[in-house]
Amino acid sequence: MKVALVILHADPAKGGAEGYTVNLAAALRRRGNDVSLLATTFGPQAKVVANVPLVGDGLTRLGRYKKFLDSLDAHLAATSYDVVHAIAPVRRCDFYHPQAGLAAEALASGHLKYGPLRAPLDKLATRLNPKRQFVGSVERRLLSGDEAPVLLCVSDMVKQTARAHYALPEEKLVTLFNAVDPARFDPAARPDVGVEVRRRFGIGPDKVVALVVAQDFRRKGVGPAIEALARVNDPRLVLLVVGKPDPRAYQLLAAKLGVSDRVIFAGATPDTYAFYRAGDFFVLPTHHDPCSLVVLEALAMGLPTITTTLNGAHEIMAEGTHGYVLTDPADAAALAEAMGKMLDPAKRHAMARACLALRPQLSYERHLDQLESLYERAAASRRAPTSRSPAAAARA
Repeated sequence: MKVALVILHADPAKGGAEGYTVNLAAALRRRGNDVSLLATTFGPQAKVVANVPLVGDGLTRLGRYKKFLDSLDAHLAATSYDVVHAIAPVRRCDFYHPQAGLAAEALASGHLKYGPLRAPLDKLATRLNPKRQFVGSVERRLLSGDEAPVLLCVSDMVKQTARAHYALPEEKLVTLFNAVDPARFDPAARPDVGVEVRRRFGIGPDKVVALVVAQDFRRKGVGPAIEALARVNDPRLVLLVVGKPDPRAYQLLAAKLGVSDRVIFAGATPDTYAFYRAGDFFVLPTHHDPCSLVVLEALAMGLPTITTTLNGAHEIMAEGTHGYVLTDPADAAALAEAMGKMLDPAKRHAMARACLALRPQLSYERHLDQLESLYERAAASRRAPTSRSPAAAARA
């Protein structure tokens, strides 16, 4: 099939949604599809498929987004595709797949970053942000018309959110749970790289490493993780934080709490695999994640995980079997209790075995099978105008 994947930036360095889209493009091409990435910028990894540059210049973020949409509309008017699969809110597509969550929910909840204490300020900031308001209006028009696309929900949590904001028929709501490449995240593939990471950061073999991988330290709960670490009075426990944000505020917090020697900021990395191998368990007390890919990667690597009910990825986890799921991401005491339990090697190793047993459910190939089936039905519906809509076909 001829597939158009649409996103503002086709560059994994920008974040998880961008990385997912570029990886999806490569995987669909390997399966014999004719895939094009339609975006304003491209990372080097995007070159594995056709790159269609869209206009995205301008003085403001709002102006750039409007030009992106206009350029996309012009391209789609001149070029025929069997399937148009959009990750970002656009004016028309066959499948809308909001990897970062629905724009409507971000508008309603103040962009969901900082929890209830900051919610009033976040909502005010959102109301005053013209770009967010515009993107929300684009999504609203897309999902409110008679020709609304199939909404691909990365978790049941997102599907519930969609029901709250849009009067979409159930046949236009499809859960396509996020997945990982089992070959890329195979703990047996490079068994020695974790030891190298520990050596680089001076982490002894007696230490128990709680790993965090995040690109937004505040939303992902790095602060509560440091507070929880300080509550666990055991020098074996070390927090290893991977990500590009400036860590200075969190370094000051660790110093204030007397745990500077137990919190390590590794910075950004192109190779999260090595850090998963270095970790003993994974921590992501996030305030909001539609379905965190790093949690799924950690589980596939056999890392017991602590996350929250505000992360759609928790839907694949069983409490006490694959880790722990907290209800309040700001509850440092509850997080400390869960982290303390992870110090028990027997418990941790049993959980690791259970996490590895999840690998078939997390399989990227299974994810692709479901997606290609949806594509085929949508394309067949387009070729036969009197037949069922793509959404109705998706339900069949």
